[in-house]
Amino acid sequence: TDLESARDTLRDIVRRINIESKRMFLESFETIRGYFRELFRKLFGGGEADLILEDPEDVLECSIDVVARPPGKELRSISLLSGGERTLTAVALLLSIFKSRTSPFCILDEVDAALDDANIGRFVNVLREFQQNTQFIMITHRKPTMAVTDVLYGVTMEESGISRRLSLRFEDVDEHGNFIAAAKKSKAA
Repeated sequence: TDLESARDTLRDIVRRINIESKRMFLESFETIRGYFRELFRKLFGGGEADLILEDPEDVLECSIDVVARPPGKELRSISLLSGGERTLTAVALLLSIFKSRTSPFCILDEVDAALDDANIGRFVNVLREFQQNTQFIMITHRKPTMAVTDVLYGVTMEESGISRRLSLRFEDVDEHGNFIAAAKKSKAA
């Protein structure tokens, strides 16, 4: 009958969609997984990490476990890592996804808050790898992160309730933190 034929056609369409969805998911998963392993090592200066499908037979419905082994430590779930280790692992995963489908810009909000200076150094080095194709807009309170930016935009509060915006190009500042234009003007006077 027509209903049975329509049902069979729909089942076949759903089957083909599921096959194609699994193929596309696994292709993306393996790409992201490779980038994750690579970026984790760069962000940690060694170690290893992996993304593991909980049920490889049901990839569209299963969970994905994130496991990591920072240098000198045992392999463990992300939930058992320290705050800084969790941050770097999450950044590695985020940037891995981002690297698989690049975008002209990326906004990061205080991702460096739990990182020490050494980890910030590795973090910004990894970000530099993306600079050719991506502009990063970062919200940060950390001076080591600010020091490696091309342009810094800030908001200060000189008086209670009154915000002031400023922008600064680091090429306009000397090694002592003085504005080069201001120094040239004072010497000329």
